[in-house]
Amino acid sequence: MRTEHLQIGSLEVEVKFKPIKNLHLSVHPPFGNVTVSSPEFFDLDKIKVYLITKISWIKREQNKIASQEREGEKLMITRESHYFLGKRYLLKITEAKRASVKIHHQVIELFSPEHYTTEQKQKQLNNWYRRELNTVLGKLLMHHLRIMNLTLDTYCVRKMKTKWGSCNNENSTLNFNIELIKKPMDCIEYIVVHELVHLLERNHNKNFIILMDKYLPNWRTQKKILNDLPL
Repeated sequence: MRTEHLQIGSLEVEVKFKPIKNLHLSVHPPFGNVTVSSPEFFDLDKIKVYLITKISWIKREQNKIASQEREGEKLMITRESHYFLGKRYLLKITEAKRASVKIHHQVIELFSPEHYTTEQKQKQLNNWYRRELNTVLGKLLMHHLRIMNLTLDTYCVRKMKTKWGSCNNENSTLNFNIELIKKPMDCIEYIVVHELVHLLERNHNKNFIILMDKYLPNWRTQKKILNDLPL
C-alpha cells in the first residue's frame, strides 16, 4: 500500500492507495485528521480536485469534532471522574503494598503503593481497563463469530489515535482501541460487528451496509451514540 500527503491550503490529507474501486473520504476524531482511501490507478491531481469539492463538508466535520465534549487530563486523584462501560465513576486512591483495582457501587478503587507516580497509577488503571475490555471482547466475539460463521486468528487491544478498531483481512486479525472500555456495551458491540463484517467485505460499500443491517440491525443508532460521546 502506497501512502502520499496532500496539502490544500491549511488542510493536510493523508492518501492511501489500495486495491479498491472508489474513493473513500474520512475525518477522524479526536483531532479531525483527514484521510482518503484511493484506487491505485488514481493520480494525486484527480484526488486533489475531488478534495476541493469536499472542503465545506470536511470543515463541518472538523468543527463538529472540535466542539464535541472531551475528557480532561487525568490527575489520578481521589474523586476524579473516570468512565467504565458508559457509566461515570469516581476514582478512589487507596495506599496498599500490592497494586490492584476494584469496582464497587459508583467507585473505581485503585490500590497503589505509596511510591507510585501519576503515570504509574494511570498505567495501573489502563492495565485493568485492558483486562476488562479483553473479557468483554472475548464474549462478544465468540457470540458473533458463531452467528456469522467466521473464524478469527487473533485480536488485540491497543492505543489507537484515529480509530475504534481495524481489520487486517490478510491474516484475519482485529485491533480494538483500549478507550472502547469506557463506552456503553452496545457501542462496543457495534465496533466488534463492524470489524467482523470487514472480514467478509473489505470496503464500506453497499454490500457492507447490507451485512451490517443483517448482523446488527440497530448499528446506526449505536454508531451515533458512540460518535456523540465525550472523546
